[in-house]
Amino acid sequence: MSGPQESGVFTALRTQLQGAASEFAGGPDALEGILLGMVDDVDRAVREPLEIFPVCHHSPASALAMARRLREKQPKVVYLELCEDMAPLLTELRNCRLPVAVQAFAGEIDGFPQEWAPLSVVAPITEASAEYQAIAYALDTPGVELVLVDRSSDHVFQWDRANTSEAAETDGSPAEAEGAPKSEEAALHGEAVGVEIGDLRPRFAELEEHLLRHGKVRHWSEWWHQYVEVPLGDSDHDTYRQVMFLIGSLFRRLAPGDGSRVRVDEDRERYMWTRMREHLEATGTDPEDCLYVCGAFHAASRVEEFGVHGRSGAFAISPRTATTWQYGLIPSSHAAIEAQFGLAAGSVSIAATTWQKSLTRTRVRPYRLEGQAGARKSRAKKALPAGSAAQAPATDRLTGFLHQPPVLDSLDEAELLGWSVDIVRAARRNGYLASTADAIAVFETSILLAGMRDRAKPTPYDFQDAAVTCIEKDSVPGRRDVRRLVEIMMGGDRIGQVGYEALPPLARDVYDRLEPLGLKLQQRGVQRALLDIAGRPELEACSDVLWMLRRLMPAAAARPIMGERRLGERSIQESWDLALGTHQRALIELGYEGVSLEQVLEQRLRREAYGPRATTAGVLAAVEDTLLYLRSGRLSDELGTHALKVLAAERSVDGAPEVLRRARALLAYYRTSRPELPAWIESFVKTGYAHYCTLLPTAFRDEDATVGQVAAMLGFLFSMESLALSLGCDRTQLELAVAQSHPDDPSKTALLWAAQVQLGTLSRAELRSRCAELLDNPLVVPSYPRYLNGFVHALEPVPGLADVVVEAVSNAFGRLPDAVLLPWLPLLITTLRKGAADLAPLLIREAGRIFPGRLPALDAWMPPWRMPQEDPFATSRAQRTATAPRGAALLAARPATCDAVAELLGCEDGWQQHDAPARPGAPLLSAHPATCDAVAELLGCDGGWAAAGETAVAGAALTLRHPATAEALEPLLADR
Repeated sequence: MSGPQESGVFTALRTQLQGAASEFAGGPDALEGILLGMVDDVDRAVREPLEIFPVCHHSPASALAMARRLREKQPKVVYLELCEDMAPLLTELRNCRLPVAVQAFAGEIDGFPQEWAPLSVVAPITEASAEYQAIAYALDTPGVELVLVDRSSDHVFQWDRANTSEAAETDGSPAEAEGAPKSEEAALHGEAVGVEIGDLRPRFAELEEHLLRHGKVRHWSEWWHQYVEVPLGDSDHDTYRQVMFLIGSLFRRLAPGDGSRVRVDEDRERYMWTRMREHLEATGTDPEDCLYVCGAFHAASRVEEFGVHGRSGAFAISPRTATTWQYGLIPSSHAAIEAQFGLAAGSVSIAATTWQKSLTRTRVRPYRLEGQAGARKSRAKKALPAGSAAQAPATDRLTGFLHQPPVLDSLDEAELLGWSVDIVRAARRNGYLASTADAIAVFETSILLAGMRDRAKPTPYDFQDAAVTCIEKDSVPGRRDVRRLVEIMMGGDRIGQVGYEALPPLARDVYDRLEPLGLKLQQRGVQRALLDIAGRPELEACSDVLWMLRRLMPAAAARPIMGERRLGERSIQESWDLALGTHQRALIELGYEGVSLEQVLEQRLRREAYGPRATTAGVLAAVEDTLLYLRSGRLSDELGTHALKVLAAERSVDGAPEVLRRARALLAYYRTSRPELPAWIESFVKTGYAHYCTLLPTAFRDEDATVGQVAAMLGFLFSMESLALSLGCDRTQLELAVAQSHPDDPSKTALLWAAQVQLGTLSRAELRSRCAELLDNPLVVPSYPRYLNGFVHALEPVPGLADVVVEAVSNAFGRLPDAVLLPWLPLLITTLRKGAADLAPLLIREAGRIFPGRLPALDAWMPPWRMPQEDPFATSRAQRTATAPRGAALLAARPATCDAVAELLGCEDGWQQHDAPARPGAPLLSAHPATCDAVAELLGCDGGWAAAGETAVAGAALTLRHPATAEALEPLLADR
């Protein structure tokens, strides 16, 4: 776009640059156009009625110049390059310890691809930044309005929708991202898109390489510190503005032809100028009473909408999508900012140290929010003085700045000596063999490196290189190298913290509910919490909160040391390692999903259960978590009912082992905790029984179905069989499914044999004979381990076969020769370890029961399966066929024993001799005829006793004396 009418302020500079271009290029060409265009950009920006203040993010020189200008100008309106929808959150900065980041978060999106979710935008803020100075001034000064004019968080993703991946590759990583930290603090921003407020860096790789090479520096942060921060640290306001305009114009005109990124930059500038003009028209504010704070790259804009008198109406701002955005503050760190902006490790910490030194040297009073951590008590607020916003006419300060020689700071020997001593002390604490000689070497090497790089005073980067050279030598004894030690010594990686008042309701609720623990949970680091729930029942509520945090947050945030939570069990003592302060960002983002932990957990469980990729095992896991953490019968019944639908829709058996494990656990829990089973678990058993019976023949033939999955199906069918049959299922369906199964795999064949034994269609003797046939066949012996694998998996559905499996393994070791057994043994071990590690303990216990416990007993030991099998019913049958009365032979053979018993009982009648043995019962009837008469009377028989001359057998007396009674009893006895 053609520039505006030129002013005469920079005429001399234009003439000099034109002559220089002609001399270097040999005539007018592109170089002349670039140089003169840069001067035009500066001229245009300084003549704008609305004062533009160009900044570089986290630059101490920019922050210092901003603090000076705010106290001089006292603007009534501050326009700031920051997402306009983040404005309500800035007041909460006073409750935080910087650095923190303003975040916009969207968990559920509408209008963007679902794979983008969740969306997150962060804008980090440090005290050594011009943006924070402007925010603190505007919020704590009466009558000042702060207006954010940059695109909204929604537009960030709208404009970058087609170029997200491309922008991600270029936004943070030119050449110097080699030092990007990989620590936990560097990930505090997560996967959020960073809003690079005041980003100022060459986009032309050749230009950056040229500057680094001729500046004799290693990375961009060092070049900026040496050639921009130091010269501009003590410059006046006009010089600072014109130099920053010139740098921004240079980087803009030498930017590569990245059409997508240039378009987004220009749209941002159009957006900001459109918002500022709308605000000026709506409020009637004089542009001279305003200050526009933006990055130097955007300050040298050439769009037609530039300025308060720029073109209006041509740029249409698109509406936001239906996505619901939530806003909050998250902790940030120097390492996270360096990672976001692609800066060298330690550069932000060095900038913070430089900021503190500049304040001491220049005696400039910075702005700090009232109540800010570390801030002094503010003085009484004063109203703005009238007419203080007047802007002086622009004058040429660039010519003098560009002509003056570089300012060479004198060597501060005391500072450098202190650095050298401190780094040696830190190196000793971290295991280095450093000495006083190393401190002297670091001191001298720093001066030497500065001289080689044309510097009179060593910079922190020179000192860092010298320390690495002189101390680190060839190895790093600890976890920190010397470069990291220098970064810590120069200020370290400061990590911000969001104050309690600025936290979302959920985070505050968590801290309130954990207050009985008596710990300072907002502090960083790991703290040990001991919960004696038996002695202090009120701590059970804290335990519930901790288990929910364990379920929702990263594992290191709340880690149980002692205690567990399982269905039907509650710990009486627990021990936890808590690091909620370290993972404050994750806790804050939980607050975007709900107002309480219970609400967030319920929402997540519903999403997991009703998601498009939900499986039956996953839904049952959600049911289990509902009972463990929420103790909600309503939600568990709802999710359990949904598990029925998911199970009926599944056509594979991939999740069968997990379904079996969780179904057994839930069934055991409901049987012990409720008087009756819920309707959904009964329906689940019925549906699962029919479902797995249907899939069983296919699973036996399917090559993708593992033997463990088929065993889990059989385990479900056999273990739930009694309940399923009581609920109306038909066992014939299972028998038909097993009969229709014809596997080809040896392990599945063994599993089928076990199922047939359980159903009764195959006897144990037949199973043993089949195993013996396998060992007798030399063609099958190499695959015998796979049969054993199937037998071991069969212990899941048929645990009673443990003795048969032990027998099969023992026979293999006993019968196979070493030439066959030794090559075969590794395959057996790896097969069992890989496929049946969970079932091996059952096999080992059975082996321990069968085999002798001591080595000497092994020689005389006979395996149970080789012992002769006796018929346990043979003796009873022999006793039933014996004709002698029970016990008669013993009494006749040992009369003395009977005499002793009779004497003990006081019986003196002696032995009675009988010619014929009496039948049991006959003497009793003869001795007590009244009993027989009573029975006859009860039955209504009036007949008397019949005469008999011989001894009657059992029942004869009743028959002879009362024949009518016998006739009455005959029908009853016939029915029996």
